Amino acid sequence: MAPGFRRSAAGRNAAAAWLIVLAAALHTACGYSLAGRGSFLPEYIRAIGVPTFANRTTIFSVETQLTDKVRAELIGRGRYRVVPDAAGVDAVLTGEVTGVSVVPLSLDPTTNLPTRNAITMSARVQLMDVRENKVLWENPSVVFRQESEQSSAGPAGDAAAFFTQDINALDRMTTEFARTIVSAILEAF
Repeated sequence: MAPGFRRSAAGRNAAAAWLIVLAAALHTACGYSLAGRGSFLPEYIRAIGVPTFANRTTIFSVETQLTDKVRAELIGRGRYRVVPDAAGVDAVLTGEVTGVSVVPLSLDPTTNLPTRNAITMSARVQLMDVRENKVLWENPSVVFRQESEQSSAGPAGDAAAFFTQDINALDRMTTEFARTIVSAILEAF
């Protein structure tokens, strides 16, 4: 402190109180909130029906895995009762897996087989308000991309063969894709 300048205890307390008020005001105005905990859905939406998605790909049971993961993700958000059909619910989430591709990113120089792949999955998804008979959220082309190491030798670019050889890659892909879909719906992105 500069010579001849002293703060009284009351002055220090007042300055501290102002700092606390200023910090609180800045904190509430910053716009941050916990991701994944909010929802733009109407309050009366309590039960969501999630029938099994359609599968327009050659990947066996990708629709079942993705639907199960979407249901689990919605249940994990803790606010909704999730059922596997469209009867007796407030909203219905329908989906269709429209594409899955595996594209080699890098090749082994000696065997010319893929060592790393880009996996892309696309789907058409819609959430319908049953009570109001209106679309709450839809995306005709939700796309999710993930990279994966090739676990064994196999043909380049054959998605069905890739997932047959590496079932864990499909599990990881559907888990992350389900999170993407549910976050987009509940957070209105």
